[in-house]
Amino acid sequence: MTFTRRLTLGAAVCALALPSLAQAQQVTLDVLYNLPGFTRFHQPLADEFMKNNPDVTINFLAPAVGYNEGQQQVLRSAVTGNLPDVYFSGYNLTAELVETLAPRDQIVDLAPFIEAEGGQAFLDENFAPSMLALGVVDGKQYGLPVNASSPIMYVNAELVRAAGGDPENMPTTFPELIELAKTIHEADPRVAGMSYDIAGWPDDWLWQAMVYQQGGQLIDPETNQVAFDNEIGLNGLTMIRQMAAEAGAPIFDWDQARQQFGAGMTGFLFSTPAHVQTIEGLVGDRFELVTTTFPLDDPENGGVPTGGNSAVMLTQDEAKQQAAWDYIKWVTGPEAQDIIVRITGYLPTNKRATGEEYLAPYYAEHPNVATAAKQADRSLPWAGYPGGDSVRVWRTQRDIIGTVMRGEVSPEDGLAQMVEQTNALMQ
Repeated sequence: MTFTRRLTLGAAVCALALPSLAQAQQVTLDVLYNLPGFTRFHQPLADEFMKNNPDVTINFLAPAVGYNEGQQQVLRSAVTGNLPDVYFSGYNLTAELVETLAPRDQIVDLAPFIEAEGGQAFLDENFAPSMLALGVVDGKQYGLPVNASSPIMYVNAELVRAAGGDPENMPTTFPELIELAKTIHEADPRVAGMSYDIAGWPDDWLWQAMVYQQGGQLIDPETNQVAFDNEIGLNGLTMIRQMAAEAGAPIFDWDQARQQFGAGMTGFLFSTPAHVQTIEGLVGDRFELVTTTFPLDDPENGGVPTGGNSAVMLTQDEAKQQAAWDYIKWVTGPEAQDIIVRITGYLPTNKRATGEEYLAPYYAEHPNVATAAKQADRSLPWAGYPGGDSVRVWRTQRDIIGTVMRGEVSPEDGLAQMVEQTNALMQ
């Protein structure tokens, strides 16, 4: 079924799913989202919403370049009193956002709106607890999840087979994967055995993944200090160094890493499921592409950080609040999530969206997209750092990780630097 036809059919569904708003006058919602590429799903979803709610106009502000930039834009707007009505906040930055805006009454607790929909029954019908937790701060549901992604592995099946591996049954721990990557790299030194482009990643998602998959934590909740100042942190940096030194992992940003993988010069790549369609396009028919779930060195306690964003309500105008709630409910509902997943490859945040009437047939036809949904039960919150300086914390950590990958600093010294500087920045 074509995307256009899906939207047309969706209109009939939305007419039932979205109650008409009772505004006597036209309401305009100023909406800010991050990442300009997300226009490809935000705009058609807004068009569909406005078609079914003619008293509401969705006015998109120019999208922020990334989550960090969007956060800074909103915090600056809070000072001038010129906040957007709805904002799509990165999960790792939402707590910081709430801590700044809630004391000024500039962000809305969604509890009354949820209660009007049926309360816990509404939540249970639509969201898994792990997804809802991504929008909870201090026990309050400030956001509902819109986009969700956890890192997955992209596999060049031909290179893996040539190294004696099975692309359909990849190793499930990092030590085993590094050994396989070494074999691939040793067979042809021009080929990277693997790519884990953490030193060029725009946020700390891949570092958190390395900590979480071992069953570790980012922050000690009792001391508010770094919680990876131990064997878990050292193992993480040691393995990252091994990837580069022994398996030929390049120190690239994600675009360069995708290009090299698409050219058939990397055994396997770790990245976001949002890159599935891009990577499939780069690969074409050059080789067989397979995706699989993120490894867990501690399968009992380990997990993966869930990136993405939740929709939060910032408007204090009551008429706008009702319109904003209906819009948030729409973009987090099963129809909208069905469309978002087909366009982006993300996990659906609404559990109804995986049903036969929505994504189940699509997943059967596109198994590379289905991979992310297979690890939804491993999803952990993408954490932020206390102190309101998460962006600077990561940029500092990333520079240190880069020196470890290049062999300029030992994993032991690199960890000591990360712990010392991170704790200092959280003060």
